[in-house]
Amino acid sequence: MVSAQEAGQPQRQELGWGGFALQFLSVIVVYFACGIPGVAIWGETSTGAAVSVASSMAGALLVAWLWLQREGMVAEAWNLRAPTKWAHTLGWAVLATIAIIGWFTLGSMLVEAVGLSTPDVEQVLGWVTQSQFHFILWIVLVALFAAGLGEELLWRGFLMDRLARLGGLRSRMWLVIFLQAALFGLPHFYQGFGGVIITGVVGIGFGWLRYRCGGNLWACVLAHMAVDTIMMSLSYATRLGLMPTT
Repeated sequence: MVSAQEAGQPQRQELGWGGFALQFLSVIVVYFACGIPGVAIWGETSTGAAVSVASSMAGALLVAWLWLQREGMVAEAWNLRAPTKWAHTLGWAVLATIAIIGWFTLGSMLVEAVGLSTPDVEQVLGWVTQSQFHFILWIVLVALFAAGLGEELLWRGFLMDRLARLGGLRSRMWLVIFLQAALFGLPHFYQGFGGVIITGVVGIGFGWLRYRCGGNLWACVLAHMAVDTIMMSLSYATRLGLMPTT
C-alpha cells in the first residue's frame, strides 16, 4: 500500500478526534446556514436552489479556509499549484470524466438490480433546463463553482487533509480515501440510498486521483466540472429536442 508520504503528501502534525469533529461540524453547520437566504429570497425555485447551493459552498469553504489558515495548511490542503505536466493532469481528468459518466450508467443498473432506488435527480434537472438563463446559472454557480471547485476543495482538500492527520489514520491512504468517500456520499441521500452508494464510489475514485497526482487537485477539479457540465448540457439539449428522449 502506498503511504501518504510516498504519494507526495508530507507528514503532518497529528490532529485529535475532538478537534476534527469540531472543525468538520462547524463547516457543515455553516454550509446549511448559508443556504437559507437564497431560498428565503427566491423560494424553492430554480434560482433559489442554485443560489442556495453556491452560497452554502462559499460559506463552508470560508470556514474550512479559516481552519486551514490557522495551521498554515491552506497551500498544502488546497493544492492548486500549476502541475509540472499539464498534459498529464488533463489526461487523468479526461479519463476520470469518462470513468465517472460510465459508472453513473453501470452503477444505476447495479443498484436497481439489487432492489435499491436509483438516483432521483429529476427535480434538479428540471431546474437546470427551465430556461437558457437558468441553464447558464446552474453551470456557473453549481457545475463550475459549488460542485467542480467547491466540493473538491472541501472533500478531497480540506477533509482528506484532516483525516490524514488523525490518530490511527496517518499514512493509511486507503482508509482515508474510503472514509472521505463515505462522508461525501451521505449528503446525496436526497437521491435515494442508491445515490449515496453511486456517489460514494465516485468519491473513492476522486480520492485515489488526488493521491495519484501527488496531492494536486486540478485533475479532480477539472473532471468534476466536466462531468456536471456534460450531464446538465445533455439534459438541456434533450429539452430543446437536440437529443433523443428515452
